[in-house]
Amino acid sequence: MDIDALRKAHPDHWMRAAAIRTLTLDAVAAANSGHSGMPMGMADIATVLYAKHLRFDPKAPHWPDRDRFILSNGHGSMLLYSLLYLTGYEQMTLEEIKNFRQWGARTAGHPEYGHAEGIETTTGPLGQGIANSVGFAIAEEALRARFGAKVMNHHTYVMAGDGCLMEGVSQEAIALAGMQKLSQLIVFFDHNGITIDGKVSLADATDQPARFAASGWHVQEIDGHDPEAIDAAITAAKADERPSMIACRTHIALGHAAQDTAKGHGALTDADQLAAAKEAYGWTGGPFEVPAEIKSWWEGLGARGAEARAEWEANFTKLSKAKQAEFNRCFDREVSNKLSATVKALKKQMSEEKPKLATRASSQKALEVLNPILPETLGGSADLTGSNNTQTADMGVFSPDDRAGRYIHFGIREHGMAAALNGMALHGGVKPYGGTFMCFTDYARGAMRLSALSNIPVTYVMTHDSIGLGEDGPTHQPVEHLAMLRATPNYRVIRPADAVEVAEAWEIAFTSKTNPTVLALTRQGVPTVRTEHKTKNLTAQGAYVLADAEAGKRQALLMASGSEVSIAMEARKLLEAEGIGTRVVSMPCMELFAEQDESYRKRVLPGGPVRVAVEAGVRQGWDRWLLGERGREAKAGFVGMEGFGASAPAEELFEKFGITAEAVAAKVKALLG
Repeated sequence: MDIDALRKAHPDHWMRAAAIRTLTLDAVAAANSGHSGMPMGMADIATVLYAKHLRFDPKAPHWPDRDRFILSNGHGSMLLYSLLYLTGYEQMTLEEIKNFRQWGARTAGHPEYGHAEGIETTTGPLGQGIANSVGFAIAEEALRARFGAKVMNHHTYVMAGDGCLMEGVSQEAIALAGMQKLSQLIVFFDHNGITIDGKVSLADATDQPARFAASGWHVQEIDGHDPEAIDAAITAAKADERPSMIACRTHIALGHAAQDTAKGHGALTDADQLAAAKEAYGWTGGPFEVPAEIKSWWEGLGARGAEARAEWEANFTKLSKAKQAEFNRCFDREVSNKLSATVKALKKQMSEEKPKLATRASSQKALEVLNPILPETLGGSADLTGSNNTQTADMGVFSPDDRAGRYIHFGIREHGMAAALNGMALHGGVKPYGGTFMCFTDYARGAMRLSALSNIPVTYVMTHDSIGLGEDGPTHQPVEHLAMLRATPNYRVIRPADAVEVAEAWEIAFTSKTNPTVLALTRQGVPTVRTEHKTKNLTAQGAYVLADAEAGKRQALLMASGSEVSIAMEARKLLEAEGIGTRVVSMPCMELFAEQDESYRKRVLPGGPVRVAVEAGVRQGWDRWLLGERGREAKAGFVGMEGFGASAPAEELFEKFGITAEAVAAKVKALLG
């Protein structure tokens, strides 16, 4: 690679891009940790993108109609941090660059949403960023259809590497994007041919441009170090009616002794080699020094964005006051003022009618009244619409022919769906939810974890939540999944007992601003246990007393969630008939209960009675409430699953696995001695 020829061909561009490369080298060397090669290889593309195409304003980083820039190969985070510093984002100071990867710094090892303005999504687990970008692009299309092109009309740009494209989620993402013809989505493939182990050819022979083309994408192949070719490719991509992939042939760690090697992927910290690379670039500044004229040029790009934002603001004021208020409501993640009353009315109806419904069916009933008053909802399913009950008649189907449709057919792509939902929530202005079988949270797990880490309000509708799904057997019957999800920080895992708790669960999910929510819903019918109407959202307390002891002194306390609450109620009848006073606590959400103050938790779970928890899953997670919170190991028991399920009708499975009212009553009596 003739570095001198590159410098001479485009000297101004070269030095501007070199600012990214040198900041990266200095930050990684100071941290003695990081990934130098990707930012050094992709600096030319970033420079052209920011100089000639990206619409952004560092002084208004949350401007709704800004272009979105996503670094899917998040290990190259210093590329993004350098850009934010150079263009003048207030939160990305030179001090933050110097503190790369240090405690308390905004410049984490991989970009984290919320750490600094200008970071659009949390990336690092490869493939997530490109899969998020599909959600960003869907949200942009949906909002353009709703509010008009004068206030919503921007692009989503993504940088992705070989690793991103090897991850399976990338195929789910690009297939969905191609089918949906998301023409505002442009991906730069960092085609450097290197991974940590060595050359890509050690593990992969995929023709990536052909793969994208086969999925319905517009594809170009260019020299990723030629600024004129980069500019022309972006211009062509913006003009096409398909999503675009630009395969950029680049050199990892360009200009360094480790160029084009696996070593170039990681931390390049050798002082002599660093100095030699800077000399090759023609860079004379010391560590973290950017010449004033180069910094000024970069800041000028940010200032230029203020003009585009001002034009957008002028267009926005031309909307009616009502439409402006609605737009702002959606981007502020506020809900309609009709939500509370609508939920209360539905709860009252369900308490009076007392239906025996699968909670997945109750969920659809809730959505049938909530979706019409929340036009920002975008829902979907991973090819299980009829099973998840996630579609309502008012929504219409989102497609290339109907961007106003609000229901998305994600196909059999659980991971891609979850990542896209993250992208929609991060874009803003929409309220996304998606469904699949509870067991297939395994497939979606990578993206679901990032929902929690990113503090974003995505709702996962996970049906067929236990052995109660019956004949499909143990491959589809979740037993450990509730415990896995409850173990994930920042999640609210809600397993409602009946139609009333389902309505309350949806109210919690739709009003959340910083927590993802899992709704664990049954396939089988369950009776209504909340037969007395209460206006208060009891599910929001996490747990509450559903029925108390009537046969005398309270000797037993039963805890349950979901379909097993009705089993606990039947066990209570048996125990009370024998003079054993029994309280039943419905615990739809452990996380919310843990957030309640000590006095409330003590009222719900007082010391004294024996405690039995019943849930058609593993015990893990229940011991906090059985043994802690004034409980005692000698006076606590669990009725649930210890292994995998089996293929049989649901009723028989509950009997064979001993999850019955009789078994619960027997456990209580054994503990009482």
